[in-house]
Amino acid sequence: MAVSRERHGQILVITIEREDKRNALNAAVTAGLDAAMNELEDSPELWCGVLTGGPRFFSAGADLAEGPGAPTPRGGIAGLIRRDRVKPLIAAVEGFALGGGMELVLCCGLVVAARDARFGLPEVKRGLMPDFGGAFRVVTALPVNVAREMLLTGDDLSAGRAERLGFVNVLAEPGAALAAALDLAARVCANAPLATRAALATSAQVARGDEAALWRYSNERHEELLASEDVREGVAAFFARRSPAWRGR
Repeated sequence: MAVSRERHGQILVITIEREDKRNALNAAVTAGLDAAMNELEDSPELWCGVLTGGPRFFSAGADLAEGPGAPTPRGGIAGLIRRDRVKPLIAAVEGFALGGGMELVLCCGLVVAARDARFGLPEVKRGLMPDFGGAFRVVTALPVNVAREMLLTGDDLSAGRAERLGFVNVLAEPGAALAAALDLAARVCANAPLATRAALATSAQVARGDEAALWRYSNERHEELLASEDVREGVAAFFARRSPAWRGR
């Protein structure tokens, strides 16, 4: 089972469980996340979700060998990236959330992170760009120049800096991110569910608005990169555990 689900009263905890591959997103993870998110959205007994990768790491992103599988009808890429959500979702991050993992975090309305957690969009180190919405969503989640720093260097952002910049809501001790996220979810569930959903939907209109044009532009740039020599070199270097030799073509 690549994704597990556990109910805590009105809260659904969704855990990516592919530890041997650092929770990389493949078809099984996509199917599991899609089913879990469908349960969260469709069950009237559930008012809030918590998404986690377990005690060691959140996710290393898309599986470069297998790919994330086909987009799902309701959730899109990874069963979540383009989902039209109603209920609050909280990310509980231990270790690292990189690439597609960071892009899953960007789908969440609130973020809890261990103090030693890291966030990153390292795609440029493979000759790629974030293509799960991260290239434009990170600019609305973080100050523009910090977002550009992540996109252009591929370097990680520490949880401490992310909290100071307003991206992380709660810092927890290592190993305690899930417990802290459950506490935050309980605070959300103490309020009227219809009111929290209306407030969430309204705030999402400001934060994201209509992303259709951004998706078209992002997909076009991604297709251009996939046809380049550099992306083939970047992926080959990753699997060979060596530094890539970029050609700029």
